[in-house]
Amino acid sequence: MEKVAALILAAGQGKRMKSGLLKVLHPIAGRPMVGYILEATRTAGISRMVVVIGHQAEKVQEVLGSEVEYVRQKEQLGTGHAVLAAEGVIQEDLVLVLYGDTPLLDAATLRAILQRHQESGAAATVVTTELADPTGYGRILRNQRGGIEGIVEEKNAGEAERQIREVNTGIVCYRRLPLFQALGKVKRDEFSGEYYLTDVVPLLLQAGYKVETFLVQDQSLVLGINTRVELARVEKIVRQRHLERLMLDGVTVVDPASTFVDSQVEVGMDTTLYPFTFLEGNTRIGAGCRIGPAARIVDSVLGNEVVIEQSTIEKSHLSDGVHVGPFSHLRADCFLEKGVKVGNFAEIKNTLVRSGTKIPHHSYLGDSTIGSRVNVGAGTVIVNYDGQSKHHSEIGEGAFIGCNSNLISPVRIGDGSYVAAGSTITEDVPEGALAIARGRQVNKEGWVARSRHRAPEK
Repeated sequence: MEKVAALILAAGQGKRMKSGLLKVLHPIAGRPMVGYILEATRTAGISRMVVVIGHQAEKVQEVLGSEVEYVRQKEQLGTGHAVLAAEGVIQEDLVLVLYGDTPLLDAATLRAILQRHQESGAAATVVTTELADPTGYGRILRNQRGGIEGIVEEKNAGEAERQIREVNTGIVCYRRLPLFQALGKVKRDEFSGEYYLTDVVPLLLQAGYKVETFLVQDQSLVLGINTRVELARVEKIVRQRHLERLMLDGVTVVDPASTFVDSQVEVGMDTTLYPFTFLEGNTRIGAGCRIGPAARIVDSVLGNEVVIEQSTIEKSHLSDGVHVGPFSHLRADCFLEKGVKVGNFAEIKNTLVRSGTKIPHHSYLGDSTIGSRVNVGAGTVIVNYDGQSKHHSEIGEGAFIGCNSNLISPVRIGDGSYVAAGSTITEDVPEGALAIARGRQVNKEGWVARSRHRAPEK
C-alpha cells in the first residue's frame, strides 16, 4: 500500500471575505472551516497531514494544535509556490492536495479519489465537478478521446471554453516525484506574479505521464468558500446535515429552519428542540429533554429530562430533571443537581445548587453553595462583590430565604434556618434560627393631614 500525505493549503488571506480573520479560521457551525477538512482526512485513514501556513500563521497553529505538521509559505506566490514549499518535508509516495476552505468534502469521497488514483497508475488525478454556472472556475479541457489535456483559468478562456461546465476543484492527487519535477518547471504568471498549480497538468502530459480525472457528482462536496455569502450557504448545509443526523437518531426538531445546532453538539434520544434554539460549542444534552423555544446553551452538559425554556445556559452542568426558565441566565461554572427548579428572571453564576432546591424567580445567586431543598424567595440577592474581590456564601440544607433578602458575602445560612423577608444579612445565621435584619415598622397616625408635602388630590 502506497503511503499518502495530505497537503492542506491554508496560507492565503482570503481578501474577498473582507475580514481581519484568516479565511480558513472563520467558523462554520461552531468550528473553524479548516477543521472539517482535517476531520475528513483523518477519517479517510490518512495519518500524515501537513498544513501550509502563511498569513496569521501563529493563529492557525494555535487553533489546530499539534495534531498536524506545518510548513510556512513566507511569501504568498500562488498555489504552486505553496505546494513547492512542502517539498522538503514530504517523502510519501502520494501527495493529496486539499484546501482549507472546502469544509463539505467528506471521507468517503477522499477514499474514492485515492482508490481511483492508485488503480489508474496516473501521475496526477484531478478532481472535477460540473456546475450549471461555472463562473470563476478553471475549465477542464479534454481531447477528442475524452482525456484531460489542460486546465484554463476563466480570465484566459475563450468564448467556447467559457461554455464548458466541467470545472477544476483544485483538489488533486499526485505521485510525489513527477509533481515536484513539474513544479520546478512552472513559470511565474506575467500578470499576477504567482505560480499556479494548474500549470503542472500540461507539464506532466508533455513529459509523457498519465493524468486522470475524478468527477464528483455532488457538487456541494467540493464547494469552496471565498465570500461571506458562500460562507452562509455552506453553513446552512452543514447545520441541515447535522440536524438530519440528530433526527435520524431519535431527536425531534420541530422546525429545522429555525433551529441552530453546532456540528459537535450531541443530543439524546426523545429530546425535543423547539424553534429559535441555539446549541453551541461542546454541548451535550441527554435523553427526553425539552429545549426552547428561544433557548441558548453554550459548552454545557445537560442530563436526562431537563427542561430549558427561553433561557441562556453557559459553561454549566445540569443534572437529571432540572427545569430552568423562562427568561433565566446561568453563567459559567454552575452545577445544578437533580430536580433543581429555576424559575423566571433568575441569574446564577459560579454556584453549586444541591438537589430539590427551588429558585422561583427574580433572584441573583453568585459565587455560592446552595444546599438541598432550599427555597429562595423572589428578589433574593447574594451580594458577592465588594468592589474589589468576589466572596463566597453558603446556604444550608432546608433553609428558607424570604423575599427581597440581601445576603452580604461572605456569610453562611445554617441548615433549616429562616431569613425573614426584606432582611439584609451581614452575619452568619445559626442552624434552625430565624434571622430578621430590617428596620422596625412605625406608623405615624394623622401624618398625611399634618404634612406640608401632602400629595395633591386626584
